[in-house]
Amino acid sequence: MAGEYGLKRHFDGEAARLLGGKVRALHPAFDVEEYAAEVERRIPGKELKDRVLVLAEGLRARLPGGYPDAVAVLLGTLGGELAEDEGLFKASWFLMPVARFVEEYGLDHPEISLDAIEAITRCHTGEHAIRPYVEQHHTRTMKRVAEWAHSPSHNVRRLASEGVRPRLPWARTLDLFVKDPAPVLEILEPLRGDPSAYVRRSVANNLNDIARDHPATVLATALRWLEESPTPETEWTVKHGLRTLVKKGDQRALALLGATGGEHVEVDRLSLTPTAVTVGDTLVIGFDLTNTDDRTHRVTVDYVVHHVRGNGRTTPKVFKLTTLDLAPGERRSLRKPHPVRKISTRTYHPGEHVVDIQVNGLVKGSGRFGLRI
Repeated sequence: MAGEYGLKRHFDGEAARLLGGKVRALHPAFDVEEYAAEVERRIPGKELKDRVLVLAEGLRARLPGGYPDAVAVLLGTLGGELAEDEGLFKASWFLMPVARFVEEYGLDHPEISLDAIEAITRCHTGEHAIRPYVEQHHTRTMKRVAEWAHSPSHNVRRLASEGVRPRLPWARTLDLFVKDPAPVLEILEPLRGDPSAYVRRSVANNLNDIARDHPATVLATALRWLEESPTPETEWTVKHGLRTLVKKGDQRALALLGATGGEHVEVDRLSLTPTAVTVGDTLVIGFDLTNTDDRTHRVTVDYVVHHVRGNGRTTPKVFKLTTLDLAPGERRSLRKPHPVRKISTRTYHPGEHVVDIQVNGLVKGSGRFGLRI
């Protein structure tokens, strides 16, 4: 559809024809063109999740009456398992309504549905579909999730983590795990140093979710993981899992990752060029770091852009810059291009923007630039 953007634009009549054609090969009575026409009629004005629901509802209306028979047909449309480097949004995006079908219609058949979610996640993902089962069939579902954490399939192991993330983006919040993350951390134990980067990324994101509500618990867990499993894989998981705490300048998290001496590092010769930019331009941030101490320190350097909002207030956004070692008395010059480009998650407003330079979470220098729209 003209003027549409993002993943949602793909879920239209053509998506219905693609998925419907696969269904008709197994269920000849399925009317693909009628399905596509209904989808086209119902999707205008709807966002991604509601569009996917339209496709799932259309499947429910046209498949055999009993859920077990209907889901069996849909599972027959699945392809082979995705490899580590195959993105689900490239290879199998059109299966999103199949996962939504299980999420919406399978709660009265938990065992069949959990089997279906495991099958779906091998070639797509079941991270959204699993969440109502965690809530309504908790004991049974968590037993399966614990088993999935030891699966030979990297996709299934990833689901064990991703499906129970307390604050999974674009999904319902699992309030029981926001309150008590212990069951989630138990699932993550065997996955902390997983050989699959796909799995480790999910574990780190899960840890990062939990850190928003239980920072002390996450820090204690991270320290234990590093002591018990001192591997590059576990170190990566911990570092990525502590990223929000690091961005907030949490000194415990920074120390755990080996950062020291931020109080001894000075920032000078800070420059922002040009001093006035337009959306689409690139701001260049330059400054010098000097270690004033008599010993070497490892420092994490970030910069914070305080974006002006429509009401005139500002919202800080932390951007990672670098981690480096500074010898006693060493001076280092850093330069960072910062594109001021349009993105779907940010609306720019004109006005004076402040940029802070953080060293180990401590603000060491500030500059300003003007933004024109």
